[in-house]
Amino acid sequence: MKENWKFSELEYVRPDFDKIKKSFETSIERMKAADSFTEALSVYMEADKELAELIMMYTISYIRHTLDTSDKFYEEEQRVLDETFPTFGPLSVAFENAIMESKFKGDFEAKFGKQFFMSMELNKKSFSEKNIPLIQQEVKLTSEYQKMMASCKINFDGKELNLYGIQKYFEHEDREVRKSAFRAYSEFYRSNETRLEEIWSELIKIRNEMGRNLGFENYIPLGYMKQGRTDYGQAEVESFRKQVEAYLVPLCKELYKAQAKRIGVDAVYSYDEKRVFADGNAVPAGDDDFMIEKAREMYHDLSPETAEFIDFMVEHDLLDLKNKPNKASTGYMTSFSPIKAPFVFSCFNGTIFDMMVLTHELGHAFAGYMAMRNQPISSYYSESTDIAEIHSMSMEQFAYPYAEKFFGADADKYRFQHLQEAITFVPFGVAVDEFQHICYAKPELTPRERTYEWHKLEEKYMPWRKYDESDEFMNRGGYWYHKLHIFQDPMYYINYTLTTMGAMEFKKKYAEDKEKAWEDYLKLCKVGGSLRYLETLKYANVSNPFEVGSVEKSCSYAKEILEEQMKKM
Repeated sequence: MKENWKFSELEYVRPDFDKIKKSFETSIERMKAADSFTEALSVYMEADKELAELIMMYTISYIRHTLDTSDKFYEEEQRVLDETFPTFGPLSVAFENAIMESKFKGDFEAKFGKQFFMSMELNKKSFSEKNIPLIQQEVKLTSEYQKMMASCKINFDGKELNLYGIQKYFEHEDREVRKSAFRAYSEFYRSNETRLEEIWSELIKIRNEMGRNLGFENYIPLGYMKQGRTDYGQAEVESFRKQVEAYLVPLCKELYKAQAKRIGVDAVYSYDEKRVFADGNAVPAGDDDFMIEKAREMYHDLSPETAEFIDFMVEHDLLDLKNKPNKASTGYMTSFSPIKAPFVFSCFNGTIFDMMVLTHELGHAFAGYMAMRNQPISSYYSESTDIAEIHSMSMEQFAYPYAEKFFGADADKYRFQHLQEAITFVPFGVAVDEFQHICYAKPELTPRERTYEWHKLEEKYMPWRKYDESDEFMNRGGYWYHKLHIFQDPMYYINYTLTTMGAMEFKKKYAEDKEKAWEDYLKLCKVGGSLRYLETLKYANVSNPFEVGSVEKSCSYAKEILEEQMKKM
């Protein structure tokens, strides 16, 4: 590949699935027949490379499909890939079994560490051939949901807006405009409620059947396994949620009470939550290109590693951040392992969200960039999902000293609003997690009963949340429909809340000793997926979020900052 390649120039060719399957079958036999570790290692590395190239084709197709969900070519390619990829499951498990049963197992472990086989054992335990058609059905449903969100068109303020565009109005100075914008947002979901209910009901049924095919009562244990969780379970997550309820919910109530006074309303309603300051929130000091250029300046100043990284991303067009019609309403980081290149996708909307994209998603990308250059095999290029969000959320905090570049005179506003939202997000995040547990554990609930369960969770974790009396849909619990992770990434969402704890720790460390904090952060990024979750935390000197008092310990510094700043407002 030429040195100055661009993402748009990457060639997509539909994989020759039969040829690849035959190659994997050959690799399985070669692994079984290997006479030396050198030979066995060579077979593994060749197969690892071939798999990485296969996944790269999938990734190119997925990105181009989400860039324009109306593109019929990539819509069809994605359909074919989504149907075919699950059929590789038996071969993948068979190949990993051949490695685990190899007489060179000890050599593999000595070279790649214990996590090499732990991840294989998890893959084996979470796989059943009975689930292949179910996975294919699942993907069809989640793709339909994504397309519904991407094709959303809301007519407001004389404009045709998508789900990202309408959210800018949630910060409008005129409360009636905020109220109308939120109502238009609510109406989109209400008008699609019947189909959304059907999709969610089918997903619960399909996923629970997957779990039962593996001997579980429902999907929840399988969901944990698919997230790579090997050293904690439901009991630890439940205890963490209780800490959030006890420590952060009261703090968030005080933050919103102060916000109501600050913006001159009796109480903060759902359409007021994003209006943090009476005279207006922080807004980017320039357009999309301005923000990207300032991000480049920031990453050049932050460290030599981030300078090299951002130049790589910009020069190869690996950032697609501008909002466009038919672009999927999502944000993500993915990567191309064979060329060691991350890719970042999002939709700017002219609010502080744009800064979060430039730090959060690029934090993911930087971690991938470092892991791909420091880990020997592609399975270690990606860390466990509960570690991944520490990279992104910590990068958001490391960017605070550079806020003036992006927001000018509004820099302090940005820092306060962002920190407040980082804290107030956590109760919402654990509510999303508990909601999923309820839905999978109680499949007998009707759609209306499930939605009411969300209403009860709002009362538990977000007691400040108020909706306009005329918004019947939101008042009975309709807000959960907007959270795409519930549909597309089951059991993932708790990761954002667990890793907020790590990010708040890094925030304090960075204030106390910038060099040491950055050293630990680099260790976290470079280690990739070569260690288990709790081992990775220990390696990077980050606390275990499940220990008693961990939430208070991690968030107390942020609380002090917010309370001190509120006194000055």
